[in-house]
Amino acid sequence: MLLALFDKPIYAQRRYFVQEITGLDDVFDFLDEWPQEKRNLVYETLIRYCREAANGRWPIDAVRENFRVFLRQNDKLAELEDAPPHLRRDTSVKIGGM
Repeated sequence: MLLALFDKPIYAQRRYFVQEITGLDDVFDFLDEWPQEKRNLVYETLIRYCREAANGRWPIDAVRENFRVFLRQNDKLAELEDAPPHLRRDTSVKIGGM
């Protein structure tokens, strides 16, 4: 089941690569791999909000922002410049050259 997508991706720094996080599916996958010893109240709260968003009871934008803060607090937030070129989305390109 495809869950809600973010309006723009977040980039998470993994050990050897940068991962593009585009929506709830990716957030659940990322958090599922989070080490047991690092799972704290912030982690549990974020999981709860993700579940609420999956059920339509929490705004997806709020999940995106809270996940971004979670990554930043854990030194896992990758800036766009850190992302490989093939993952970067060029939103300045317009159809028809306009």
